[in-house]
Amino acid sequence: MNSKTVKKPRENLTQRVIGQLKSQIDSGTLKTGDKLPTEQQLIINLGVSRTVIREAVASLKAAGLVEPKHGVGVFVTEPKRSNEKLNILLQNSHTISDTIEALELRLAVEVEAAGLAAVRCSPAQEAEIFDCYYAFKDSKDCHENTGKADFKFHVAIAKATNNQHYVDFLTLLGSKIIPRARLQEEAGIEPVTDIDLRLDDEHQAIAEAIADRDPERARTAMRNHLSGGAKRYRALARLIQRKQMTQNSR
Repeated sequence: MNSKTVKKPRENLTQRVIGQLKSQIDSGTLKTGDKLPTEQQLIINLGVSRTVIREAVASLKAAGLVEPKHGVGVFVTEPKRSNEKLNILLQNSHTISDTIEALELRLAVEVEAAGLAAVRCSPAQEAEIFDCYYAFKDSKDCHENTGKADFKFHVAIAKATNNQHYVDFLTLLGSKIIPRARLQEEAGIEPVTDIDLRLDDEHQAIAEAIADRDPERARTAMRNHLSGGAKRYRALARLIQRKQMTQNSR
């Protein structure tokens, strides 16, 4: 038997920062009421970008661990018992199965969010959904990573429900929402070129159903979109499995 081991996936930078700050909070190094180092200090101390710091703070805020105060700083909040159950959603996914399970959870939430958005969205919110849709299309056409644009599209729909809990839900899931680029990179697999084309069509169907104020069509379009995502990740899982079997047989 070949003793060569499969390469361990790299830890996502945002999740690493979340883990480090959460560890300091859990250990008491950072106590309730303590102020986190400034954004610039965190950038220097942790060696990451401003975007990573802001994403990490947003996730910790969604989990109820910190509270930003405008013009003052970010402070550690009083721990809440419910956080222990929610914090599992902050953990980074290194498996396809976990990603598929997250998609199943999203199906239970985002399908209804799309229906509510079709009923409740304002003209400004509808415009934001289409702005995010076109941003995704532009990233696709420029052959750029579409993950962030994809995430913003889903958040725009959540905002259009006019129910903040939908926005908080997506923020809490964070990087688990759109992990395809990371999973493909970690698996050493080139991105599948037609995926973004399919996603573009699926996003268009969702956006147009919301614009037409057709909640059932919006729900169906979102359900098809997320179900299609689960199928794509299962296909990716098979590619990864085949690649690992090839490596292990050498």
